Amino acid sequence: MSEEPRKGLFRRKPKDPNKKPGRLAQMKQVYELSAKHNKATPWLLAAAILGCTLLGLLAGLLFGGAVFTTILGFMVGLLLGMFMLGRFAETAAFAQMDGQPGAFGAVLNTARRGYLMDDKPIAIDPKSRDLVFRSTGRAGVVLLSEGPKGRSAKLLAKERKRHERILPNVPVHTFQGGNEDGQLKMKQVVPAVQKLPRKLNKNEVLAVRNRLAALGTQGTRPPIPKGIDPNKARPNHKAMRGR
Repeated sequence: MSEEPRKGLFRRKPKDPNKKPGRLAQMKQVYELSAKHNKATPWLLAAAILGCTLLGLLAGLLFGGAVFTTILGFMVGLLLGMFMLGRFAETAAFAQMDGQPGAFGAVLNTARRGYLMDDKPIAIDPKSRDLVFRSTGRAGVVLLSEGPKGRSAKLLAKERKRHERILPNVPVHTFQGGNEDGQLKMKQVVPAVQKLPRKLNKNEVLAVRNRLAALGTQGTRPPIPKGIDPNKARPNHKAMRGR
């Protein structure tokens, strides 16, 4: 008598939905996103890699060491292609997010050089649904509004006064995000923030964030605490050590 084959003997393990994709999978996703919005993406990447490789070969034929210079040119081409792909993907992501609520907050969150952004908008207009986002860094507090210029300006000014009242010695910078004149487009947000002059050290930034944690969001905000001077505040050393 023949035995029945065991079911599930060679069954694949189910994929973990929480597992992050690998580096190659991430690169594939970035490339697909870029190619979807820019049909010339593969041609531009190929031109960068082949162009640098040919330049390396030409340099080797003229000065010697053609093999080394060709490989070097190819590697430079790969780096250039990676840089171009990142730019293309950023442009595609901005185009995909354009018009969606919270898009400017997502862009502000990409300003990683010493900035920490709040997970949610700090102010929401219940009628117009205009938003204000906040990020804290070495330049001080950055407030970014999302909505029509004239309408969101009132909400942004209100939040600026609120922050200046509780942080009298901390710079508060305001920007308007949008496509109208005088507003920052998505691609302009991060460069504008990173150009701000640095005024605070790491300990002062941490002290400011601890104070801002008591603010909450508009509508559910607790009583405003008294102002502090970050130069005299005592930093939370346990938090700085990651505990």
